[in-house]
Amino acid sequence: MKINKLILVFLSFIHFFVFISCNEDVKKTKPTDTPKSGTIDISVDESFEPVMKEQITMYEASNPGTKINAHYKSEADCLKDYFKDSINRLIIITRGLKPNEEKYMFDSLGFNPAWNEIATDAIAVIINKNNTDTFFSLDNLKQRLIGKFKREQTLVFDGLNRTSTVRFIQDSILKGNNFDTSVVKAVKNSDEVFDYIATHQNAIGFVGINRIGNPEDAKQLALLKKVKIALIQCDLCDKKPFILPTQQSILNRRYPLVRGLYYISKENYTGLGSGFIAFLKYERGQLIFRRSYLGPIMNFNVRNVNLNRNPEKK
Repeated sequence: MKINKLILVFLSFIHFFVFISCNEDVKKTKPTDTPKSGTIDISVDESFEPVMKEQITMYEASNPGTKINAHYKSEADCLKDYFKDSINRLIIITRGLKPNEEKYMFDSLGFNPAWNEIATDAIAVIINKNNTDTFFSLDNLKQRLIGKFKREQTLVFDGLNRTSTVRFIQDSILKGNNFDTSVVKAVKNSDEVFDYIATHQNAIGFVGINRIGNPEDAKQLALLKKVKIALIQCDLCDKKPFILPTQQSILNRRYPLVRGLYYISKENYTGLGSGFIAFLKYERGQLIFRRSYLGPIMNFNVRNVNLNRNPEKK
């Protein structure tokens, strides 16, 4: 009997310590951030660094207890962070998740990840200021990219294999064809695209309009002084006009190289990531996108701004 009582007491102690230990583990893993407090690491497509820095600055100013550490990277590296990095809970890129990616995340997390569009953007085609070849159709660009037309020209991207710009051009213009790597050049980032085009008359560059679309931004105006923006033919329009990537032509999809901007989150509670997403989706964040001349998903009156292709001329 005494032995049985000793065993019972021993088992009770074991159960008690296991219970305490489990509670401590729960405390350790319990989220500590909220929409108004805490710190979060996110990865952002580097093409959108200007507007996302503005979004984060405004959110943190409105919520002084928050800190959003944004890491600006290629789209492929953002996705790598999302799938492999346990610290990263949110990425901002130019596509949503594919069905197989959603399934993978559901199997890994036990719940469906959240993603949706928060704005629209466009790819601008830029050329040297002295280049007189300023009108392009999509087929014309395709023939150049695959090396079938004007092989003496260099076509410049911010990286060949890992950026959202490269992927978008592959999907929307090449459509299964491959780049001719003898005429296509990769540089490190968008700023280097501008520098290359500014110093090479016979070159064509591809950048996100977020880098040069805001005529109220002094840095973007300085970049625009280095180059010109080409016009792209609208195949779906009557009379097939050639169009600049303005906010209006992005929203009405008359400009053909339009893409979405998406958030992808694996936060399943109301934390700092969820708070920041809500900020981006609703009025204040949408007004920042609008002021940056991206296309907001909220229905605001669109400013019909004349994009100055030669800002040095008054």
